[in-house]
Amino acid sequence: MSLPLAGQHVAVLMGGLSAERDVSLVSGRACAEALDRLGARVSRVDAGRDLAAVLTALRPDVCFNALHGAWGEDGCVQGVLETLALPYTHSGVLASALAMDKAKAKAVMKAAGVVVPGGGLYGRLEAGSRHVLPPPYVVKPNAQGSSVGVFRVFEGANSPPVELLAADWAFGDHVMVEPYVPGFELAVAVMGGDALGVTEIEARTGFYDYDAKYGEGGSIHILPARIPPAVAAEAGAQAVAAHAALGCRGLTRSDFRYDDINAILVLLEVNTQPGMTPTSLAPEQAAHAGIGFDDLVVWITEDGHARGAAQ
Repeated sequence: MSLPLAGQHVAVLMGGLSAERDVSLVSGRACAEALDRLGARVSRVDAGRDLAAVLTALRPDVCFNALHGAWGEDGCVQGVLETLALPYTHSGVLASALAMDKAKAKAVMKAAGVVVPGGGLYGRLEAGSRHVLPPPYVVKPNAQGSSVGVFRVFEGANSPPVELLAADWAFGDHVMVEPYVPGFELAVAVMGGDALGVTEIEARTGFYDYDAKYGEGGSIHILPARIPPAVAAEAGAQAVAAHAALGCRGLTRSDFRYDDINAILVLLEVNTQPGMTPTSLAPEQAAHAGIGFDDLVVWITEDGHARGAAQ
């Protein structure tokens, strides 16, 4: 039996330098194991400052970018790969940088007709010293993913999160502060410009933070989401519109909140390199659409290789 990626040399970029390193290692290992099963010659690369030298020596046919967060997902590594003329998976330099900057991404998506939350960008010291919005609201770093450094401020709270004032705060000097939208936490994966489905996320912790995302039993994924069909269709359409507006490629995942009482659906952010861990949403949606994990990895790899070969 011929294997779909037989003879392909694939470098899987994982780990990296960001606060999301541990999640990336899990994503990368899962993808590398799938690529092994698919017949590829796999080089597992823990991406560090010497990445250009490592890849110059390896000269893979394509790089599978399983990095998450700053440097690996914000256009920096993509720029290295462009300079080396190496094909790579997921979005390019501009889309990666734009999607990682929550404030700029919101402006672009809003201009394209996507409904986004209100709020704005504030210095972390200001946001840590006073309520810049009336509670309840959510504070998140402007350029992080995986719910790292995210805080919910409840109605009636006396003060903002004191963590914002800490000397060892490592998530940038500006934070995005948005009104808290009650109701459903939703996610939509977009693959090649098509929405795969809508997942409802029920966090065991009461808030979809880092522990709820990646902790064992931290959340329940309900697919399809328990929302009206018209809302599900709108979420899919909004995710596709955001994917296109930001100039994304390959696989993305958009995160939403849906207030079912007031019928408000808002898109929070677009993830250009969705997690590929055992608890990740995009592989679950692909499987629900009839695309197994290995087939998804084949598609992502071949999509990256084909785009690189066409340049």
